[in-house]
Amino acid sequence: MWKIGAKEALLALSIDILFFTCLVSAGEFPRAQNVTWISTNFKTLLTWGPKPSENYSYTVEYSVVGEDRENNPHCIQSRETMCDLSASLSRLRESYIAEVLSEPPRGVALDLVEPPHTRSQAFCPYLDTDIDRPDFTIVVGKDKRSVTLNVMDPLTALFDGNQQQSIRDVFGDELQYRVTYRRHSSTGKKEYTSAGSVIELKKLDRGESYCFEVQAYIPSRKPGKQLGAQSQTQCSKGEKSFTDVYSVPVIAGGILLILLIVSVAIVVAVVCLKRRRKAQETAKERELL
Repeated sequence: MWKIGAKEALLALSIDILFFTCLVSAGEFPRAQNVTWISTNFKTLLTWGPKPSENYSYTVEYSVVGEDRENNPHCIQSRETMCDLSASLSRLRESYIAEVLSEPPRGVALDLVEPPHTRSQAFCPYLDTDIDRPDFTIVVGKDKRSVTLNVMDPLTALFDGNQQQSIRDVFGDELQYRVTYRRHSSTGKKEYTSAGSVIELKKLDRGESYCFEVQAYIPSRKPGKQLGAQSQTQCSKGEKSFTDVYSVPVIAGGILLILLIVSVAIVVAVVCLKRRRKAQETAKERELL
């Protein structure tokens, strides 16, 4: 009986040793820090730090505020410090909360009901994603006093079936474009806001070169998020005619000056010719003498 009891006690001790070896404290797993949303054109990443050691990993859970949390299959017990949630945040006008959990390796128990975790701030894709700078082309009008900008709506990370959506597809009539422009030779700037992607600017100085910058503008957003990134500066080609450069009085004065110079040149030529002939005649008279 004693031998059987000793074996049972030894087995129980071995189980206890194994259990306490696999049971770890939550203090061994640092909480995630600087949990931040980074989003441009609805490409939305959740980032944090520090880089985990071999003893633990990270799992990301997210949810619409007030609803049950979900997992992203690519961000479970991951050793990365970034999770792409672009496709997960499909309800664009809702606000989301994400939590980054610090977890032990697979098969290792934790002595707490829930692992250490850090919660993000609320994020609404429709209101908070940054809008990237647009591209555009410039067409100068035949009258040389108008310019048309053809803006290409930036594409997003969202798809409708196999069709990639642009910011125009997402924001619809709420999307506008803010144009900042100036004469190439001037530092003074003007602004113009257009509801469409084809923007015509009129009453410009004839033939003058103008420089343009374009950015998306969404008035329904809070002030810090209304304007997207500003495009690269592009300038139209100046096409001034002679009369654009010089006024009529200046042209008339130039013509008169040219006529005066020609007249003087003619008089000088005539005088020189007469003197030459007279000199020749004088030389012949001397030869005859």
